[in-house]
Amino acid sequence: MTTASPAVLPGASGAARAFGRSMFTKTLFDNRRVFGVWALATGLLAMMYASFYPQITADAAANVPEAMRGFGFQDMASAAGYLQGAVFGLLVPLLATFYGAATGARMISADEESGYLDLLLAHPIGRTRLLLHRFAALATGAVLIAITVLAAVLAVRTSADLKAVSIEGFTAQAVNLALLAVLFGALATALGAATAAGRATVFGITAGAGVLTYALHGFAPQIGADWLRHLTPFHYYIGGEPLKNGLQLADAAVLAAATIVLITAGTWRFGHRDLG
Repeated sequence: MTTASPAVLPGASGAARAFGRSMFTKTLFDNRRVFGVWALATGLLAMMYASFYPQITADAAANVPEAMRGFGFQDMASAAGYLQGAVFGLLVPLLATFYGAATGARMISADEESGYLDLLLAHPIGRTRLLLHRFAALATGAVLIAITVLAAVLAVRTSADLKAVSIEGFTAQAVNLALLAVLFGALATALGAATAAGRATVFGITAGAGVLTYALHGFAPQIGADWLRHLTPFHYYIGGEPLKNGLQLADAAVLAAATIVLITAGTWRFGHRDLG
């Protein structure tokens, strides 16, 4: 899935109409369908995998391959352990990562690549305002994904025998999911704003970083280097086991701080580099 960039408006009059509302609301409006598709797809995936929990047998839980235990599959017998591995430790965080990479790669890079950025900045909107409004829309899409996933798993909480996990635990994991998506969105947005790289390049670098750190987080215990996990965002996303322990403020703060550093650096560079 890729995120649609704001529509290229023909001529100066079209660009002028773009400023009839804030760049934040315009970006939300232009990407409303894409944000909805990301949220719906991720929510349905989470619901489907969460619904499989009653079918997990004791033998299946005990026979999880050793290579998968670092990805959260070390306790498949309990509801929280199953969700931490099969739902929130596998495909859902990767989808959130790809959402951030794809959307962030389009927020600045797509417009600069197409030449639309020059048209935008010829009107009364500063570079900083443009970038921050675009990024705020990206973050709103991430929150929508997290809310949809939360609603999806709560919808099957009783029927899938997941009541051992509290609503607070599910909410904490959803908060971390949003923060993870926003972090990779900040990385992609900052890369595009700072380097003028094309959207395909920015997406590739960001998605590659996501997959690499995901693999590092999963395989580090097998090579006796657990400390490497602390260098990955996935440790702060799920390492504190929010499904069992609730929101870990320190972990959430690390994800938020990394996001702020990335977007601040990208904004500063965007404001100082030659866009010609």
